[in-house]
Amino acid sequence: MGTITARKRKDGSTGYTAQIVKKQNGKIVWREAKTFSKEREAKAWAAFREAELAKPGTLDQLRKPDSTLADAIDRYVTEKPEIGRTKAQCLRSIKDYKIASMECASIRSSDISAFARELLTGGRKPQTVGNYISHLSAVFRDARALWDMPLDHGEMRAAQAALSRQDTIAKSAQRDRRPTLTELDLLMQHFEDRQARAPNAVPMQKIIAFAMFSTRRQEETTRIKWEDLDEPHSRVLVRDMKHPGQKRGNDVWCELPPEALAIIKTMPHTRPEIFPFGTDAISAAFTRACKLLQIEDLHFHDLRHEGVSRLFEMGRTIPLAASVSGHKSWNSLQRYAHLREKGDKLANWPWLAKILK
Repeated sequence: MGTITARKRKDGSTGYTAQIVKKQNGKIVWREAKTFSKEREAKAWAAFREAELAKPGTLDQLRKPDSTLADAIDRYVTEKPEIGRTKAQCLRSIKDYKIASMECASIRSSDISAFARELLTGGRKPQTVGNYISHLSAVFRDARALWDMPLDHGEMRAAQAALSRQDTIAKSAQRDRRPTLTELDLLMQHFEDRQARAPNAVPMQKIIAFAMFSTRRQEETTRIKWEDLDEPHSRVLVRDMKHPGQKRGNDVWCELPPEALAIIKTMPHTRPEIFPFGTDAISAAFTRACKLLQIEDLHFHDLRHEGVSRLFEMGRTIPLAASVSGHKSWNSLQRYAHLREKGDKLANWPWLAKILK
């Protein structure tokens, strides 16, 4: 039972301090005290606290070193299988902010909201701030169940709801950027000149063209193996296709338009992969070229958007376009429904003939 000690305060009133001491094997393992203005309140608290501390595992939990949000982020990034590169980089960057040094148990929705506002005032758009908070939410969701780190996911959900109402965070807007034929000419000429200077460089002309005609994402392109190619039926097995709820095992057969299959046939059978190149090298080369050529706001992923748009402009229906793009949900292709049949933008494209030689 805790002890109650009465002491006179400077103002003449009496304070009652309840002190609890716990020992194991003759050694003090836990000590805490609290002062009240009334003796009965001190006794009630001492009795309540003694009962709490008597519960199995309570003392062990209290004696554990305090974990910080940075600790939880490290565990998540280290142990989470198949975490995306962008998500991992985002979570690591959060460790540079004040919230990362806070103890997990002390983080409230107001702290998360303050962090989001800090990101916003730092020049980031609400969509970008929303991505940060979304990635951090995943850590809050799993930390307690997986590692017994006391992050409160309810506090995160409350913060997200309030931040959304205040427009501090927002969902990413759909991109509608498509390369013009002039921009494609500039890129293809740039990489033709580079290939002449460095014959062993990544064949960016073929990769750019394949991305448009096949509608494949960059990561998907570099994972395709020769064994995944079904040439007689002009299709390819895209392994681990991007899916919001399924990181692995989402293998999808996708139709290969004639141009995409023709590009594949020009690749040498020297490696298991058809395009045995790193995504970092492809991204860096494309980004540098756009900067050098003063092509603004064009991403490699926009080539996929160009490819899908082209299918609709050629008169493809949603099911037929999905057979190429690999979309399982036709709702995802509704954004293209406004496109009217215009013909093939890349018909007689001279660069295709060049790279097929």
